[in-house]
Amino acid sequence: MQAFSLCPAADLGRIHGLLTDIDDTLTAEGEIAPAALQALWDLQAAGIPVIAITGRPSGWSEAFALSWPVRAIVAENGAVMLRADASNGQLRREFCQDASARAVNFERLRHCAADVLRRVPGSVLATDSAGRLTDIAVDHSEHAHLDEAQIAAVCAVMREHGLQATVSSIHINGWIGEHSKWTAAAWAVPALLNRPFDARDWVYVGDSTNDQQMFAKIPLSVGVANIARFVPQLQTLPAYVTQAERGEGFAEVARALLAAQPRR
Repeated sequence: MQAFSLCPAADLGRIHGLLTDIDDTLTAEGEIAPAALQALWDLQAAGIPVIAITGRPSGWSEAFALSWPVRAIVAENGAVMLRADASNGQLRREFCQDASARAVNFERLRHCAADVLRRVPGSVLATDSAGRLTDIAVDHSEHAHLDEAQIAAVCAVMREHGLQATVSSIHINGWIGEHSKWTAAAWAVPALLNRPFDARDWVYVGDSTNDQQMFAKIPLSVGVANIARFVPQLQTLPAYVTQAERGEGFAEVARALLAAQPRR
């Protein structure tokens, strides 16, 4: 990782939009940082689209999809896209899987969650689990604490059940299907902006191990400074790292992106 201050302005000037994680990238302790919220408003005013992609559940994300100045939030690691309907301002919810697949998967997820809690001492489901429609989440750092061995054990049980498993800054998420943060971007950009998704047109901002796929596939990727906690576990690092942590780090990226944009 290079310091984000070394990112060439010419590279930022070619960027058309921003993709971002939410927890510990925009937020701290579950609340958006004032600097990050102001940055979102500033980006919107400049005509730079922002799409948030998160492991948080649909239920948790819905209010923010309506109140934050973002084009959409893709929740549950690429499974559910939430956005305000331009015609009436009401929430619009779309899924990457059909209803019958979700119903079958829900039962598998329920059985897996029970098996995790039975086999991994100390494991508890995330407090936002009631709002989850397509995945399960085990808390490791939000309201409970699991060590590295316990986290690995939870991931192992999920994978035994045929689930994808990733670790965010607060949760271990498990789901059924090939969707991911990367497929979320490839889905959301054409749907929202009516143009193909080209990774070279976007900057991605994240903070943890479940952002690695985006770090690998998006050339201009940025970690906020608190990514330092996860560096020992990361196989792929972002291209750059901010000086500031969490929402202040996101605002650092937004300021630089806005300053580099050509006059239109």
